[in-house]
Amino acid sequence: MPARNDPAPVARRAAEAVLARDASPADRVRARLAVIDAAGQALADLDETFAHAMADAAGDPALQAAVQLRVATKLNLSDGDPVRSRAAAAEAGALAATGGDQVAEAMALTVRARMGRILGDHGAEEILAQALALPAPAVPLGMRHAPQYLAVRHALFDDRLADAREQLLVLLPAAERTGSAEDVFELLRSFSEVELRSGRCAAGAAHARRALELTIEAGLSPGPAWYVAAMAESVGGSFARAAGYARRGVQASEEERDQVFLSRSLYALGLVELATGETVKAVATLRRVAELEAAQQVVDPSILRWHGELAEALVAADEPAEAAALLAEVRSVAVDLGRAGVVAALDRAEGLLLSARSEADAAVALLRSTAERFEALDLPLERARTLLALARVERRRRRRAPARAALQEAAEVFTRAGATPWAALAIEAPAGAGPGRSAGRGPVGWGTGVLTEAETRLALLVCQGASNQEAADKLFLSVKTVEARLTRIYQKLDVRSRAQLATAMQRR
Repeated sequence: MPARNDPAPVARRAAEAVLARDASPADRVRARLAVIDAAGQALADLDETFAHAMADAAGDPALQAAVQLRVATKLNLSDGDPVRSRAAAAEAGALAATGGDQVAEAMALTVRARMGRILGDHGAEEILAQALALPAPAVPLGMRHAPQYLAVRHALFDDRLADAREQLLVLLPAAERTGSAEDVFELLRSFSEVELRSGRCAAGAAHARRALELTIEAGLSPGPAWYVAAMAESVGGSFARAAGYARRGVQASEEERDQVFLSRSLYALGLVELATGETVKAVATLRRVAELEAAQQVVDPSILRWHGELAEALVAADEPAEAAALLAEVRSVAVDLGRAGVVAALDRAEGLLLSARSEADAAVALLRSTAERFEALDLPLERARTLLALARVERRRRRRAPARAALQEAAEVFTRAGATPWAALAIEAPAGAGPGRSAGRGPVGWGTGVLTEAETRLALLVCQGASNQEAADKLFLSVKTVEARLTRIYQKLDVRSRAQLATAMQRR
């Protein structure tokens, strides 16, 4: 992406011109708010501007409410503090009510509902309903802060994708006629996410392209656009391009200290690393997402669904205890909040965990029921991913016909959806394919035993001549762990030396 055509300097120069003359307090507040609004996601360094705006707004409830609404946004976006953001929104709502500004009151309720959703507040939907009953906001903060748009986001989080799409078909044309570039971008982002989750990859990619083009043309903050592009590519384009976009999103969000989209871009990167078999990297990336989400006090697991992916990566990395603990912790929250799609994703990871613990029958039963639940939820790509996991488990227990059937069904779903990189994963490797061509695609079996993905990576390193210390360094393990894992490999394959191990690998 070219250098951002940043509108903030223009806003700052205009504000300086206003502040240089004997302007009224109201004009001074509006000038400072223009600077804040032009900053996009980069609000972290504007504390002084916020302070001056609040001082100039003293005694005017309407202006104070306008400033507090921006403070609430900054507290969530840059500070990662939804609790303080919700409190600032409540204060903005009280000020708006005092000033008789129902539009600002609706926007304050919207922020409260958004933060409530993040924090797992069961009353968030009721607050949103109150906001929807008030007049819809227009400029200056725009449609992206309106309750109507938050209703779209909640429908997306709840997997009510048809409802979300129907509402977007109304909001997007209106925003394109009268809204700001930020409004249009937000709606395109949501439209892309809805279409991708619905299994309409071409439409999702088209909206993502438009969002990226708009970001370049209007000089918007680039982090969100790179995230949208990464997700579109990770589903319907190229894993390699998706990883590149995600890394750009990480860099841009770090530069602007945007905690929200930093988490999202890292999630996109971790998803690609998991899909392409880079398990060690996926674990590290998704653990960072977990840390960021914890720091931001995110409770509701339906907003950014990294939990199942991290659990799957931990299982593949031979860390079953950590995976089990994560699944148990998140499941209790997801069940309490009624997040059926999240629970299904956790069950997919649970199925792989059961398989790793040699509970194959239970794993198969759980994965089959999970695929059916995803079908009932009308989430075709999640269903196909579950079929991939089922094929992996069936292959581990040497049931080749059921494995092939699951792979074929997954490939058909991915192909119909236009999920090109995932369809490629569902193409079954020839029976004589060597481990170098299938490494990272899940557990691999040969000889008289079946190796986990983590064991396969170690075996390949050893066969390439790596010492225990070298293997430990490359896999980010202790030498003691490598030695223990290598002992298990020898036992599974009934070999007693590295030479015999190399022969066993070659036969596969």
